[in-house]
Amino acid sequence: MSWHEHAIFWQVYPLGFLGAEPVLAEDQAVTHRLPRLVDWLDYAVDLGVSGLLLGPVFTSYSHGYDTVDHFTIDPRLGDLDDFDALVAAAHARGLKVVLDGVFNHLGSRHPLVRAALGRPDAPEGGLFHLTWPAQGEPTYATFEGHAGLVALDHDAAAVADLVGEVMRYWLGRGADGWRLDAAYAVPPAFWAQVLPGVREQFPEAYVVGEVIHGDYAAVVAESGMDAVTQYELWKAIWSSLNDRNLWELDHALGRHNDMLATFAPLTFVGNHDVTRLATQLADHRHLPHALVVLLTVGGTPSLYYGDEQGLTGLKEERLGGDDAIRQPFPAGPADLPDQGWPVYHLHQELVALRRRHPWLHRARTRTLSLTNEVLAYEVAAPQGPAAGRLVVVLNLADGEAEVAYEAAADGEAQVAHEAADGEAPAPLAVLAGHATVGDGLVRVPPHAWAVLG
Repeated sequence: MSWHEHAIFWQVYPLGFLGAEPVLAEDQAVTHRLPRLVDWLDYAVDLGVSGLLLGPVFTSYSHGYDTVDHFTIDPRLGDLDDFDALVAAAHARGLKVVLDGVFNHLGSRHPLVRAALGRPDAPEGGLFHLTWPAQGEPTYATFEGHAGLVALDHDAAAVADLVGEVMRYWLGRGADGWRLDAAYAVPPAFWAQVLPGVREQFPEAYVVGEVIHGDYAAVVAESGMDAVTQYELWKAIWSSLNDRNLWELDHALGRHNDMLATFAPLTFVGNHDVTRLATQLADHRHLPHALVVLLTVGGTPSLYYGDEQGLTGLKEERLGGDDAIRQPFPAGPADLPDQGWPVYHLHQELVALRRRHPWLHRARTRTLSLTNEVLAYEVAAPQGPAAGRLVVVLNLADGEAEVAYEAAADGEAQVAHEAADGEAPAPLAVLAGHATVGDGLVRVPPHAWAVLG
């Protein structure tokens, strides 16, 4: 059993979290900011997570995804000693560390790019898609039209060698895995070429790819990655809550079940690329409902820093449009505003519930009751109910929701556990949330939720 089967991540975007300068100066002095992140590790442990999903830490020109050196720590964050100390401090607390690998493209200021653009016969030119005119500089393929992000040629053996070298180097320094940025823009066959060599040396490394659209299961199967990001479920959670259309969530949970048959996706309700959950939701009363879904369905959950404090932030499609969702944190937890702690404690409660039921990692859901505004689902371990079963009720309505939990006479699904000797099912216990149970019914107040078992 791999460690990531029990992982719950706290995702941190270090350049924003630590308040780094927006652009790397030519004579940038090393600023030791990473040690400040060490001061937040106990906060993460108290939250209940078991791993750090770190955004870019390698030297880049601006936002971290325009890498200029994969083998050094961004001087706006610190140096190699700071990185080693962070990893050691995380491991001492039982926290794994997964790094963000930008391997689809390089920053235009990367020495390899500059060498490749310098002359037509430069050997570095084989790393990129270059078109040389009769005179002047070449044109090159970019990432989504950004001139500062020069796409690598993933058919080139030298690119596979470079990426494999980078991945092994940082795993050798203590990292526990990789998030593959923009994996959707890289052919799965490339990862199938690179990852076996990485796993041969580091078999326990967790590798998750950023994939937004497409056939997630096929990408995992063809690439050899452990998982991909579950954007389908992310969208369905907030959209169904905003529209009070839980049929959308129910459909997404069905597709999620199909994925869980082959892999456990990385699940989330917020990350460094999307509007923060507290801003995304039209009705703040439904923020707990989003978290309940995240932490009771199969997958590997990831919590984006600040969401556990209810921070707001709007993602905008403009220069600097990510700043509001990548805001700095104060020096320490004691400096956080008081109003965020109730949201933190809700996260703690739900993370603790998930950790008490580790079988949820590959659990499947089954719908028990569904209307526009009320959804009750059973979540059970795939090998059978004896391994674990919970019931979740989400109520978005202005009135109380009532859901039957006893078996129907025609043998339809029941919400309660059957006793081993075949006796009548015992009443459910409320494990979290707000509900009353009696007379064969679970009653959930307006705009409330419950987890029962």
